[in-house]
Amino acid sequence: MNSPTYVPEEPAGYQSGPSGYRLAFQDPSRGAYLYHGNCIEVMEAISRNHPDGCFDMIFADPPYGLSNDGFTCVAGQMASVNKGTWDKFAGLREYEQFTHAWLSLSQRLLKKDGTIWVSGTRHNIFTIGHVLGSLGFKLLNDIVWEKPNPPPNLSRRYFTHSTEIIIWAAKNSKSRHRFNYEAMREENSGKQMRSIWKISPPRLLERQSGRHPTQKPLALLRRIIVASTTTGDFVLDPFAGTSTTGVASLELGRFYCGIESENDFVNLSIQRLA
Repeated sequence: MNSPTYVPEEPAGYQSGPSGYRLAFQDPSRGAYLYHGNCIEVMEAISRNHPDGCFDMIFADPPYGLSNDGFTCVAGQMASVNKGTWDKFAGLREYEQFTHAWLSLSQRLLKKDGTIWVSGTRHNIFTIGHVLGSLGFKLLNDIVWEKPNPPPNLSRRYFTHSTEIIIWAAKNSKSRHRFNYEAMREENSGKQMRSIWKISPPRLLERQSGRHPTQKPLALLRRIIVASTTTGDFVLDPFAGTSTTGVASLELGRFYCGIESENDFVNLSIQRLA
């Protein structure tokens, strides 16, 4: 397998703190790299050296802005919905500006036929869809990820939240995006795969290195990667978390570059990737 198009390097003059970033993990033999830092700063640095893009696919699970001091149900117990300071925003305007910044950089970093998958809920998915359209992405599908056995709604004033939405989009209207139709048909017992995917949350084995509050299941990332890439493609995750995207990419013979701002999650990612 050839080397990835872009080989991350340790940036000069790294300083710890919100304005610095570093290459926290690398395994060139497998094409796996992880940056510790702000995704916008790291993506800007990469794009300066690769104005025509260098990634075949991006999966992004951005902050949803859910941390509003409310409550949810976890393992039958009342628990705070707050995820961390990384999930807090002053309001819609700040969230829109943040979304526009990282999505415009994502568009620059995609190769001409590359695609992006972005996950969200009702709290942020409409903002994401609006920004994708305003930047000229070509919207391909909206996937509804259905979660079996979701936690109950404690207030009893709403329907139980049991889904997330994942938008799949190509870099622009001229992109000739990859879709591995036959692989998806085979996975779906010889029938065309529909846009509603019933996939269980991460198993205990996937959390053995530690927990992330919004961790995605490996089965979901495997399907996304198989659907839209081929062996040797380069996948970027700007909100890596515990690098589920990286684990799935390496399992499937793809290269991986992740970016994560939180030190604890960087350490969990390193354990999983190593």
